[in-house]
Amino acid sequence: MRPDGRALDELRPHSFERDFTAYAQGSVLVTFGETKVLCTAMLDEDVPRWMRNSGKGWVTAEYSMLPGASPERIRRETKGPKGRTQEIQRLIGRALRSVVDMKALGERQILLDCDVLQADGGTRTAAISGAYLALHDCMTRMVQAGLLNSVPLIDELAAISVGIVGGEACLDLPYVEDSTAETDMNVVMTGKGLFVEVQGTAEGAPFSRDELDSLLGLAEGGIRQIHNLQREYISVPPSPRNFGR
Repeated sequence: MRPDGRALDELRPHSFERDFTAYAQGSVLVTFGETKVLCTAMLDEDVPRWMRNSGKGWVTAEYSMLPGASPERIRRETKGPKGRTQEIQRLIGRALRSVVDMKALGERQILLDCDVLQADGGTRTAAISGAYLALHDCMTRMVQAGLLNSVPLIDELAAISVGIVGGEACLDLPYVEDSTAETDMNVVMTGKGLFVEVQGTAEGAPFSRDELDSLLGLAEGGIRQIHNLQREYISVPPSPRNFGR
């Protein structure tokens, strides 16, 4: 039995709350158990210098954990992101760009910010799943405002953590399991069932091919459930929002 009573293949209670803040063109509070991440998406009518005159757009992400996100206060990174933070925000950006048609977006960029309000494991995977919806809302509002003809997304995107804890493959690890897992893995997948990224590490004993297959199958089932909730979310379009024009 897991500490919270869940089955091995059961997600924590999860939800996506639209327009948690008033000013971003896309704003989603994503909750997985006790993990809460605020994901916002905002349009910038410019692109990085190296992309100018390319006819293509860009999507980038920043990630941070707020000082009160864990029992011990987290110090702000005043000199820019380092180490784990930089790795996670690069992962989020890579993942979201994999499902965006950059030519259809046009020569503009969308900035995603993923701020962890409360951390209890799986913050990066929650951020990816929520950032996809914030990006979708931002692009939908661009269509509503006449800036785009259609939403330039080519697939859905979600992510989840899996791991081997006490010799058992488990889905969606909270911190109490993540901190003691023999194997820890983050999986990012599209709605078509394609893998975008697999990050797996043996924290103790190395894992076998059979265990790897078991973890990937577990992640696939969990991500399918997340996609179902994402589809419910986007089935109701957001209300139009001002782009400052």
